[in-house]
Order: sequence, then structure tokens, then C-alpha cells
Amino acid sequence: MPLLLPSDVKRDVLIKDEEPTDPSYGCPPEKRSVQELLDAGIINLDKPPGPTSHEVVAWIKRILNIQNAGHGGTLEP
Repeated sequence: MPLLLPSDVKRDVLIKDEEPTDPSYGCPPEKRSVQELLDAGIINLDKPPGPTSHEVVAWIKRILNIQNAGHGGTLEP
């Protein structure tokens, strides 16, 4: 069985509450392009149980074709 990346697994998004956003303050993160997210320098990641933080950083570097990436604190659930 081939190794699946977390991005290969279909997941449901749980939304607890929604509020309207004033467009003059930007847009919700889920509506930003990958380039906009990378330009901000931070990616919020909900790491699934199983892979180590090191593995997830390696996946991010490979998926986004970047050389420098890291994590602050723990990514453990």
C-alpha cells in the first residue's frame, strides 16, 4: 500500500460559528491563494495523529517545493 499524504485524505470541515467579514479587512484564510498564504510566512496546520512533526515538515517542503520550513512548538495532537 503506498504512503498517503494527509492531503490525499478527504476530511470534513467542522464549522462551529460563522460571522460576516468586512472585505476591507481582507478575506477568510480558506479563500486566500497558496501564494498569499506563503507570502504571509505562516501556515496553520492541524496535524493528523500518526506522522511525526518532522515528517509533516518534510511533506510541506516537498509539496510546496520549498527548501526552508520548520515548526514552532509541537505538532502533536
